[in-house]
Amino acid sequence: MSISDNKITVPKPVQGTPDATGELDDLLALMARLRADCPWDKKQTNHSLIPYAIEEAYELGEAVQSNDDEDIKGELGDVLLQVVFHCQMYAEQGRFDMSNVITTLQEKLVRRHPHVFEAETLKDDAAVKVRWDEIKLEEQQAREARGKSKRRLDQVKAGSALMQAQDVQKQASKLGFDWEGIAGAVDKLDEEIAELKHELTDKSTAEVKANIREVEKELGDCMFALVNVARKLNLDAEAATLTCVHKFKSRFGYIEEQLELAGKRIEDSDIIEMDALWEAAKQHERSS
Repeated sequence: MSISDNKITVPKPVQGTPDATGELDDLLALMARLRADCPWDKKQTNHSLIPYAIEEAYELGEAVQSNDDEDIKGELGDVLLQVVFHCQMYAEQGRFDMSNVITTLQEKLVRRHPHVFEAETLKDDAAVKVRWDEIKLEEQQAREARGKSKRRLDQVKAGSALMQAQDVQKQASKLGFDWEGIAGAVDKLDEEIAELKHELTDKSTAEVKANIREVEKELGDCMFALVNVARKLNLDAEAATLTCVHKFKSRFGYIEEQLELAGKRIEDSDIIEMDALWEAAKQHERSS
């Protein structure tokens, strides 16, 4: 069954104050009510929701790592909200509804698991992965038959900017577009940093702001080059950055704790005091 065979149903808004029933249809009706009566929900578009979908996926990952059931349920709900929200808007546009999305998913899962639903037998997970890739290739060929052309880097999956940057470089390297060793990547990083400094050095704040798009491009080049260095070292740029984020949060938390012990609020401190506590936090890390 294809989406075009299905009738698109726009959910009707729930009336009154709804109960939490755990039923999908009731959730769809609740979302329809929000789209009808909530000013913020009414003004959203599928494009405006993209950052929220990405954010919720990351927050779900953190919740799973925390292993807290209440947090996990909450974040899974937030991810589901994004699906329901998008489906509501696409249904309003007459394009497809939640039923179409579920049908498409069901068809894909059956199609990609012939070893489960058909007579085909695969002996281990490695064989499953090979067959999965073959089926995905067949699906891509079907997309191309519908006029969806594919380029070599189209296989790069959606993800954070760091993840995509590293994957783009990895795929290009497979095609021979890469330096042989790390020296070339480091030289490129130095070159990009020099170009960024050129855009910032001896410039007033007003001049920098007037040329902010060029600065943004140079900053992006620096980050892309740094990711390339990580790739050449067989390090994950995303993981390395997250390690730094967690370290920063830990040290800043130490600053807050020490100020609280001194009976002070962080808002009442200054950069000199906080910087001294930052150094103390580093020493605390080394000794613990």
